[in-house]
Amino acid sequence: MSVTAVVSFDTVGQIATGGGEAVTWSAVLALFFLVPYALLFAETGAAFPQEGGPYVWVKLALGRPAAALTTLFYWVTNPVWLGGSLVFLAAESWDGFVFHLGSGTFADYAFKLLFIWAAILTAIVSLRRGKWITTAGAAVKVLALGLFTLTAVLYGAEHGFAGLADAHFAPTTAGFLALVPILLFAYVGFEGPNAAGEEMHSPQRDVPVALGRSSAVAACCYLLPVLALLAVVPPGKLTGIGGFMEGARLVFGVYGGASTSVLTLTAVMFVFALLTQGSAWMIVSDRMQAMAAADGGFFTRRLGVFHPGLGTPVRTNLLSGAVATAFMLVAMQLADGDAGAVFAVVLTVAVTTLLLSYLVTVPALVVLRLRRPDVTRPYRVPGGRRGFLACAALVYAWILVGSWSALFPGVLDELFGVTYDFQETWGVSRALFETFTLGTVAVLLLVGIVGARGLREKVDRGTG
Repeated sequence: MSVTAVVSFDTVGQIATGGGEAVTWSAVLALFFLVPYALLFAETGAAFPQEGGPYVWVKLALGRPAAALTTLFYWVTNPVWLGGSLVFLAAESWDGFVFHLGSGTFADYAFKLLFIWAAILTAIVSLRRGKWITTAGAAVKVLALGLFTLTAVLYGAEHGFAGLADAHFAPTTAGFLALVPILLFAYVGFEGPNAAGEEMHSPQRDVPVALGRSSAVAACCYLLPVLALLAVVPPGKLTGIGGFMEGARLVFGVYGGASTSVLTLTAVMFVFALLTQGSAWMIVSDRMQAMAAADGGFFTRRLGVFHPGLGTPVRTNLLSGAVATAFMLVAMQLADGDAGAVFAVVLTVAVTTLLLSYLVTVPALVVLRLRRPDVTRPYRVPGGRRGFLACAALVYAWILVGSWSALFPGVLDELFGVTYDFQETWGVSRALFETFTLGTVAVLLLVGIVGARGLREKVDRGTG
């Protein structure tokens, strides 16, 4: 589940657009963000394994209102992401390598609707069965990335690694500010399986081990394919939405007459991996949101009901599907149908809402560590309390920079004297970008406040 959720296929190409320093910053964040982040959540997840994960942690530390709003931002990231960047990337790949869909056609809409609701259906079925679908997705994802990386090495051995000569691995301020939000988005999510903590056989034992293994897998699944893309794809040819598959089109030429078949199979694997990636996040985030609703933190407790036979929050799953569908329809009208611009902007919306949720979650972990030292902790961060606090401070600093850069791209660049062309970078105007990102955040804040207040009023009247 962790590998399926955290290794984000849709971000590989986007990260690679940062050039050689994308590898440098990926390695830096793996060491100075991913490691302390994994340590924090390994200790907390093993100590507090209750169903609902981060919702429970924030509630215990900071109260139900803070937990409800944090969970809303965490949850909504996933239907926005599913109905935005994931479905657009899947459709673009299917259209280019499997079967022509066109843009804005009936086939295009049908594919995107089918993709969204297939992911939701996977979340609706019982975890006993659904976990095998996401496990298959994790295996396919690692296989596809491994196949691409190995083939890129073979291609480079035959044609040379021309891209490395102009990759420019030296880190820069501009590269740092551009890459930090997407890299943080790529590396977070290991706490997700704790949303189904009570459905694990032994969360106290399994959570730390799973985090350690999946962290190592995630770091390799980003660093190696990104390095391979940069080595073989000509500079300036990488795009966020087409990066991985366009790179595959180039390097799979080494298979001669079989290249077309291998490329088509890889595209199918790529789309399946994207689908299960969305499913994994739906499984965990819908459980968190359902727990918030059942606990009185979101509109109606009915959204928190788990199906007696399936054991899943079907009503919240269906709500996620509706939000994803609505977001897809809105995104189709964005940027005059420019799929690349839609992909980048919608991905940034998902990055923003997710990172904002961690601005509350990380302090909650610190509060739990300081106020509840008596709770049994099967795993502890090295260095005890000081080690825990040092990790939390480092993680929080990264999240602050990433959140600001995602919400207001270019502002820190200009502060540090770095030239920033917004239209050229994003393909849309700053006004349209900020309307979409800040507008989404404002709507979520309003929904969270109204939802929690409305439910409290129903409870006070005895009707909730």
